[in-house]
Amino acid sequence: RRKKRRFPEEIQQQVIREIFHLALKRDDNICNFLGGGCLIGGSDYKLIYWRYAALYFVFCGDSSESELGILDLIQDFVETLDKCFENVCELDLIFHTDMVHYVLQEVVMGGMVLDTNMNEIVAQTEAQNRLEKSEGCLSAAPARAMSTVKNISLLEMPRIINIGDLNIKVPNLSQFV
Repeated sequence: RRKKRRFPEEIQQQVIREIFHLALKRDDNICNFLGGGCLIGGSDYKLIYWRYAALYFVFCGDSSESELGILDLIQDFVETLDKCFENVCELDLIFHTDMVHYVLQEVVMGGMVLDTNMNEIVAQTEAQNRLEKSEGCLSAAPARAMSTVKNISLLEMPRIINIGDLNIKVPNLSQFV
């Protein structure tokens, strides 16, 4: 089992730029596989990419991975995103990264392919969205409470609050009004 290496963010960004430029300058008639070389950790690694409209989806695999299998996986992933977003575009990926990550985690986890059934993944994603929306009401409660507290006139605030046997003295806050 290989040890995972973590690179500083500046190196990660440099690698992303270099990979993008490598994929961008390749002709559309050329295969979608690139040898990794020193760019991504050695000749044992390869880049498999797929261009969808103006988007590039790039996966990295080692020599034990099937390039065609990964290309098929990328296509399934992109088609699932396309179904979730109804014509996926750059803005969907930028403003809904949580959903993109959720879809990716439904497809792949820990380097293993979990599911490529697009309908099942879309159903799970929709269920997750419904759950988040229902929790949204709960997560908005603190903001509503703060809004209510801000609307309280501090001059009318009681000086002592009694809660059972506990008496809390409230300082004079009129200086902050």
